[in-house]
Amino acid sequence: MTKADLINVISEKAHITRVKAETVVNTIFDSLTEALLRDDRIEIRGFGSFVNREYDAYQGRNPRTGEIIEVEQKKLPFFKVGKELREDINRGQS
Repeated sequence: MTKADLINVISEKAHITRVKAETVVNTIFDSLTEALLRDDRIEIRGFGSFVNREYDAYQGRNPRTGEIIEVEQKKLPFFKVGKELREDINRGQS
């Protein structure tokens, strides 16, 4: 599913214009992004949670040249699936 698909589904199910649905989707995504930028944990019951994970700096290797490179410390968002969603998927339900 793409962002455009999500906008279309919300527009149809909520009986609102596509422009209003796009505003809703953008507001949700912007809010999630802002929360992760603040290092907040996001929990959506029945779906899953997002949290930033920190990774230490390390030495990597360029696979083409074999040159050793320094990879800086970084944070990446991590998604953990919720129990209900995991069970639904394993049962083949949607």
